[in-house]
Amino acid sequence: MRQFVKIIISFISIFLISIILVLSTTGLETKRFNNFISQKINERNDNLKINLKTIKFKLDIQNVSLFLDTKNPKIYYRNILIPSNSLKVYVDFNSIIKSDLKIKKITLNLDQINVKQFKALSRTFKPSNFTSFVNNKLIQGIINTEVDFYLDQNNLFNNFIIRGSVEDLKSKFLDNLVIQNTSFSFFADQTDILVKNFNGDTEFFAIKEGDLKAELSQGIYIDSNFKSVINSNGDTKKIEKFLPFLNKIKPLNIQADFNNNFTATFDNTYKLKNFNYKNNGNIKRANFNLLDLNLNLGTFFNEEINKLSLSNTEIKTTLNSKKSIFNLIGQYSTNDNKNLNFELNNKIDKEKENSLDLKLSLDYEDYFEINFLNYIKNEGDIVNFKGDLLKKKSDLKINQFQINEGKNSFILNDAKFSNGNFLSFDKLLVKTYKNGKKNNDFKITFNQNIDIKGQQLDASNFPKIFKKQSGKNILSKISKNIEINMENIIAPVSESLKNFKLIGRVENGEFIKISSKGEFGKNKFLDISLKNEKNNKKKYLEIYSDISKPLLSEYNFFEGLTGGNLLFSSVISENSSNSKLKIENFKVINAPGLIKLLSLADLGGLADLAEGDGLTFDLLEIDMEKNEKFLKLNEILALGPSMSVLMEGYQDEKGLTSLRGTLVPAKTLNKMISKIPVIGKIVIPKEVGEGLFGISFKMKGPKGKIKTTINPIRTLTPRFIQKIIDKKKIK
Repeated sequence: MRQFVKIIISFISIFLISIILVLSTTGLETKRFNNFISQKINERNDNLKINLKTIKFKLDIQNVSLFLDTKNPKIYYRNILIPSNSLKVYVDFNSIIKSDLKIKKITLNLDQINVKQFKALSRTFKPSNFTSFVNNKLIQGIINTEVDFYLDQNNLFNNFIIRGSVEDLKSKFLDNLVIQNTSFSFFADQTDILVKNFNGDTEFFAIKEGDLKAELSQGIYIDSNFKSVINSNGDTKKIEKFLPFLNKIKPLNIQADFNNNFTATFDNTYKLKNFNYKNNGNIKRANFNLLDLNLNLGTFFNEEINKLSLSNTEIKTTLNSKKSIFNLIGQYSTNDNKNLNFELNNKIDKEKENSLDLKLSLDYEDYFEINFLNYIKNEGDIVNFKGDLLKKKSDLKINQFQINEGKNSFILNDAKFSNGNFLSFDKLLVKTYKNGKKNNDFKITFNQNIDIKGQQLDASNFPKIFKKQSGKNILSKISKNIEINMENIIAPVSESLKNFKLIGRVENGEFIKISSKGEFGKNKFLDISLKNEKNNKKKYLEIYSDISKPLLSEYNFFEGLTGGNLLFSSVISENSSNSKLKIENFKVINAPGLIKLLSLADLGGLADLAEGDGLTFDLLEIDMEKNEKFLKLNEILALGPSMSVLMEGYQDEKGLTSLRGTLVPAKTLNKMISKIPVIGKIVIPKEVGEGLFGISFKMKGPKGKIKTTINPIRTLTPRFIQKIIDKKKIK
């Protein structure tokens, strides 16, 4: 009996094992459920039609579950054939026994789907944004997919899982951005999408080791991490094609790698609600052509910057709907010069009206000057620039700006501008050295009043700078009292101005009142006064100086004038002025224009004197009118023991000088005056005016290139004779 039982058990075991082997391998063929399965699926979704061939019962040993397996089923969605490899239907065992089939899961293994097939299928999907993306952006590629559909007790779909991979994908995201050689694996269900091992490249950059997670609820939330490598290989056209907004900053070559994180939220229509992008990485090399920017910085740097290069630069970026943060630290060079250190921190806050918060530290080795302070960077030394500024709409605040080079320093604190106009600052500290000697050491404070105090101010270049000034007055918003106390001012002459004191008033960026006094030493002084007449909107300026040259250096026709005391008076209107200048007891030494004139006039002795000890003059008087672009010289009269000159002419804004006049040597003048019997109320005798000859001349050209012509055959005019006699009489 026991033996029989053993035989029966063995038989049953062998039978079960056989069944298991059969079910787990080839399966048992059946047609019983063909129509049932097709019907159940079709009735739950009108758009989905399935035609099944031979179905086999099989056993999933791993999951201890029975399933129905069919090869190459015909599956249509909205009458579009979905290329399928196999269909597995996992059923409840008890339902089979009861002949009431309950489907637990359907696994659909698809054949390789190419992009063309996927585009056709996508036209049936919603929303339309997705369909548009698929049809317009995808170019080529292969999709391998397996889908698990999970059903409830009523054979209704309640969940799904999609897994697979994409190979050789080519897509176009922007008009000029094509990503190719793309591959990744993916997993998706009703709530999540996962993408792993994303790799792809464009013409000049590649994406590596990317992953993405998308959470699907009321909208879509995406979180992605990936590496990117940029290598343009010197092909500028590729970069310009992808980055057309850099049409003026043309990238020549870029080599860089980055770690990136991107998060974004979309609504149900795939419309972007917000995003956040972060990256950090290294710019190994980047060269930019700046020719189209016309960065002529000659005012300070004496060169045009045509090329900018970055190297070994660490970069951190944050971009989102609220702010943009851009941080760089590394090395740079301009025009292929030496690499120097820099650091840039840039923040744009969109919630604060796109306010810009910029911090910059920059080393610089080439030529640099601040002309109005007569400061030039020492050759070979490195100057450091530091700036911290905040810009909001048209308002600009410089929290601090520093220039440091050895013992030279400039520190500006809390400066404010609006619409390009200067408003205020806390203080400015300046200390510079020239040829080892201190030439600037002063402090400017800006509170209720403007106070300028210090030991030293280098004003050597002030005349040239004031001459060049034009355009908008950035100080037009300033109206304050001003006080200056400077121990020593370096003027464009050998003598310095000592103990200079000034009190005055500035209205709308212009002086309306000045009372000042300074000492040249050796009992020589400078007095400046300015008064304002509000009724007629005119200002009255008067300057007296025991040394004339500092106030004449801006006019090239005064070249060579030295010594003498000066009295200048001017009536200044809004855009013009009428002025008179008087200088007494001066010399003209080595003035090229005068020497050439005397040589051409065959007055060699006077020319030699002008080149040596100089020609002495008793008096110079000038009557002139000036506007923004033109200086008209109504009359210039110079009297001296050796010669006298009467001139008129002009000088334009570009420095072009044009003069014409008459020169008469002293012998001729003495002869002329001796023939006039009475000096008093003069009526010039006709025979005197017609019998004497002077030298007529013209002088015209830019500074250093003035051409002189003469005409010695000209009768002296009564006007000239009258002027000479009037001055002799006064004297």
